[in-house]
Amino acid sequence: MCNNLSESYAKVLEKWEKMTITSDPMFGMVMQNKEICLELINRALPQLKATQIVQLATQKDINVVAGRRVRYDVYVQDEKGNIIVVEMQVADRQNLPYRLRYYQEQIDHGLLLPGESYQSLRQHPTYVIIFCDFDYFGYGWARYMFEMACTRNPQLKLGDQRTIVVFNALAKEFTNDEQPIKNFLALMRNRVDNESKFITKIQNEIVKVKEDPERRRGFMKFELDLMDARREGELKAEEKGKQKLVKFLSSQKTAPSEIVAALVNVYQMTEKAAQEYVAEYMKIRK
Repeated sequence: MCNNLSESYAKVLEKWEKMTITSDPMFGMVMQNKEICLELINRALPQLKATQIVQLATQKDINVVAGRRVRYDVYVQDEKGNIIVVEMQVADRQNLPYRLRYYQEQIDHGLLLPGESYQSLRQHPTYVIIFCDFDYFGYGWARYMFEMACTRNPQLKLGDQRTIVVFNALAKEFTNDEQPIKNFLALMRNRVDNESKFITKIQNEIVKVKEDPERRRGFMKFELDLMDARREGELKAEEKGKQKLVKFLSSQKTAPSEIVAALVNVYQMTEKAAQEYVAEYMKIRK
């Protein structure tokens, strides 16, 4: 037990030390620095020209009564009432459009109070920015921006003030208005622009976070608790599987020695432990 705990602690500590800006926990902790967060938003959405962050939350739960809980990496409201959600996505789970659809819906759930007019949403244009370490749409573009438009006339916008921006860290070509975000996308690929003050700020913040004992303790506790929960779940699932296997083989009038052999083979139990397990089952069944 002690060895398992030491191994788990070592693994979590190694994970902490190796975290980069693309790690969800590290991205959130770096974005708690309002100066860095504001600059990243303005580089991603230069048209906003945001000057102040009024509300900033990382790992923010939205609409916890929904069928599926949404937890945003970064949730921001600027001085103009714009709501900006920023996400880091490393794994391509082939569900990005549907995930973004759900995100947009949940943002509005959090903004509109019961009985309040839909018109109130005009005060809060929403922007979902997602930084991807893959090119989901496959065009090689650095930035994909989506707004609702008419299929007959794409120039006719729905005007619901919802915008989705997807960045592709694999991009090799950048338009003029994508240049400000270029070095951040490079950082996602572990290519550090040492001449950029912005990137230097981020790198310094990462070092600062990793040297913070309180943040390290919080991360370690969360990860160790998560590992314990997973281990407990795996043990429960294994126990359920053993019970089903023994019950099925018993119903087929399988010899106890063969049931023992099956447990040893499937669950890598020792022969003695398997014999005791089968004996206990037979005892309870009587």
